Amino acid sequence: MPKKTLKKDKEEVQEMKEKEVNAEEQVLGQEEVDELSREDQLEQEVAELKDKQIRLFAEFENFKKRTAKERIDLFRNAGVEFFESMLPILDDFDRAAKHKEEAEETHELQKGFDLIHSKLLGILEQKGLKSMDSSVGKDFDTDFHEAITQIQAPSDNMKGKVIDETEKGYFLNDKVIRYAKVVVGQ
Repeated sequence: MPKKTLKKDKEEVQEMKEKEVNAEEQVLGQEEVDELSREDQLEQEVAELKDKQIRLFAEFENFKKRTAKERIDLFRNAGVEFFESMLPILDDFDRAAKHKEEAEETHELQKGFDLIHSKLLGILEQKGLKSMDSSVGKDFDTDFHEAITQIQAPSDNMKGKVIDETEKGYFLNDKVIRYAKVVVGQ
């Protein structure tokens, strides 16, 4: 009997080994399936991220195009309000030009042009334009003046000072937009 049991025991051990091998193969097969499904999951995740990136890039490009177009429109139409406010003055000049031919008295014509001039200055001041004060007799300052020429100073105390102003300077909202063109004494 011991031989039979020994044989049976060997068979049982062999069966157990086979079961273990089968179990290990199943575990390895499952791991391979898990790895394949893990690879599939990663590939799917990569595809989703690529799609998301492409959509974000396209959205950003559309944003850039839209803001560029809005900016161009803003620059194109920025002066509309200004020009609309200038049209009545243009109309006044047209009426004055027509009246000039009919007018016999230059005094009335001069009054009309003075009125138009003050109306123009009023509108420009409303928009933030301010003329610089006369610079004659003041020190030459490159922050506000542009020297167009230098002449011999009439006296020693006028050296380096403004002798004459050929064009007024202007500020727009406290920023110099045109420097006063001046003659400087040397």
